[in-house]
Amino acid sequence: MAGHRPSAFLSHPLRNVPDVVPPSAPDPLLAGLNPAQHEAVTTDAAPLCILAGAGSGKTRVLTRRIAHRVHTGAADAPHVLALTFTRKAAGELKGRLRQLGVRDSVVAGTFHAVAYAQLRRRWADRGERAPALLDRKVRLLAEIVGRPAAGSPALQLADIASEIEWAKARLVPASQYVVEAERAGRTPPVAPAVLASYFEQYEALKRRKGLVDFDDLLGLCARALDTDEEFAATQRWRFRHLFVDEFQDVNPVQFRLLKGWLGDRGDLCVVGDPNQAIYSWNGADPRLLTNFSRLFPTATTIRLDDNYRSTPQVLCVANAVLGDDPAHTAPPLRPHRADGPAPVVRSFATDTAEAHGIAAAIRRHHGPTRPWSHHAVLVRTNAQAVIFEQAFRAAQIPFRMRGGGGLLRQPEVKAALAELAASPARVPFAARVTELEVLARAEVGLGSDERRANLEALVRLAREYQLLDTGASLPGFNAWLGATVQGDEPEESGDAVDVVTFHRAKGLEWPVVYVAGLEKGLVPIGRAESPAADAEERRLLYVALTRAHEELQCSWAERRMFGERVIARAPSPWLATIEAAVASLAAEAPTGDWRRYLDGERLRLRSVDGGRAGVRGSQPDPDVLAALRSWRARTARAAAVPPYVIFHDTTLAALAERRPATHEALLAVPGLGPLKAERYGLDLLALVAEHRKSA
Repeated sequence: MAGHRPSAFLSHPLRNVPDVVPPSAPDPLLAGLNPAQHEAVTTDAAPLCILAGAGSGKTRVLTRRIAHRVHTGAADAPHVLALTFTRKAAGELKGRLRQLGVRDSVVAGTFHAVAYAQLRRRWADRGERAPALLDRKVRLLAEIVGRPAAGSPALQLADIASEIEWAKARLVPASQYVVEAERAGRTPPVAPAVLASYFEQYEALKRRKGLVDFDDLLGLCARALDTDEEFAATQRWRFRHLFVDEFQDVNPVQFRLLKGWLGDRGDLCVVGDPNQAIYSWNGADPRLLTNFSRLFPTATTIRLDDNYRSTPQVLCVANAVLGDDPAHTAPPLRPHRADGPAPVVRSFATDTAEAHGIAAAIRRHHGPTRPWSHHAVLVRTNAQAVIFEQAFRAAQIPFRMRGGGGLLRQPEVKAALAELAASPARVPFAARVTELEVLARAEVGLGSDERRANLEALVRLAREYQLLDTGASLPGFNAWLGATVQGDEPEESGDAVDVVTFHRAKGLEWPVVYVAGLEKGLVPIGRAESPAADAEERRLLYVALTRAHEELQCSWAERRMFGERVIARAPSPWLATIEAAVASLAAEAPTGDWRRYLDGERLRLRSVDGGRAGVRGSQPDPDVLAALRSWRARTARAAAVPPYVIFHDTTLAALAERRPATHEALLAVPGLGPLKAERYGLDLLALVAEHRKSA
């Protein structure tokens, strides 16, 4: 096919018009780059893998590399294909390229968009009727599964669809689903064999109706590239220089398609960060990035480890969370911003107190130089966001739910409300709420903690509405929900506080970030039972922490409402690492070794004057430690919480070792922040003083 000429539709419409506005000098494209960035932009290596840490200038390097290659003649703009994971990212990439002098001839888009465009052209050229595109899998699945009985809501359909999407992303056919799902540790919403049957029926029904879904677009295009020599030659002529952003999020079917576009050529540049691989639960395979040199033996890898987003204090905490993982071997990010305040760790008595406390802190912080939009609250699940919506409304703070994360927009909540609406009109509202509780309880054991939490949040709102309206009714509840929870959201560009889930926060950043709900069962999420899932949850927390430019506040609630139940909570197992990092900042600056503040038996203490010459080693006083443990047990019983909710063992060991005599010395103890010092400080100082007198 060497002499093959593409069909006319692929010819560039402006072939005699320059695709590039020549810069006055080549230097602007390279200005301000550090040595690693400069090499990543200018190297002739291909294939090229750029490992770009959080805040390291990933998009800047990617766009400048494309522009530099176009300006130097190493790449032809109409033959460049830049692949992203969202339309928004593609638009931003093209906007930056225009600023760098590259006209709109570069193609930037998602895998799905590019594949669909190519398939439609192929169908048209072959005179074939294009199949209709199925927008939602649940429409067909409803025909297969049927209308569920009471207590088994239709919301399962969304989970069945998600599991089918995972299988197709991993190139797993229905016949192999049971084996591969077990191998991957999946917990489908129904028995694996049942789900495999639904999967097989779904594919058959789709074929009978002449439909394709979004997942099919990738597989169909990849298959056409493998089997249709003319089609493959045409597309490879059209796209000669391939660039892929966020390569850690690529799944096997996307990689197969990428290989089809690439053919036997090597002009490929990928950019990604293994530390931000947080979508393997959805089919992504971060090993495609970490094993890039094995997949492409002639590839060159360049690391970008300089962070320009966050202060050294924020990075110290984020690096510690990753560094606490024995399997993590990559070097930590190097900060380049000026020093900022140390991150703060706070506990609150309840989840409601946490939301109102954060709202109050944001209101105090707000001012001419710190608008609302400089603040963000990050939560692990959508259900947690409901309380912040209410707290911000009460505090008259403008806010927005980023990425469609509002509770009422969740599929399971929509389905539950539809189920209530389908009940006969004579059914009293109290009975409908009981039905809601049945739906929430039915989720137990189905493997979706977030979905169950969303339904329990809806139950809680229904109970709250009942208390407010003695004549409670379903229409009244729906109207109240619209006014209380959803409301009119500010425009994305407006001045408002962002409330975002950890996943949705990826790619975003703010000067001030509040990471809320750092509790076991949320961070990590309860369903993360395998080592791989646990590691991904750790990376997800790292992503949340690295969204902050200057200020970072982490918090958790000692008790949280789930429906009508008040549940005692335990801090996230990674909160001790965060506290240790904060303690190291106070004692040794961001370059200190946070690990010695994690283990109470290995604490090395400073003398009172804080001078470096005064570092000394000692052991906890056994009598003080015993007294502290006895005090903690009494306090925990009185508060009806586990002892570790009051203080970690490592904090007690530090108290027994330092034996603080003043409030200032108390605040210097690792793991003892201002809130707990205020709550328990007098008791602790009195206890230590009593033992000092008896010594």
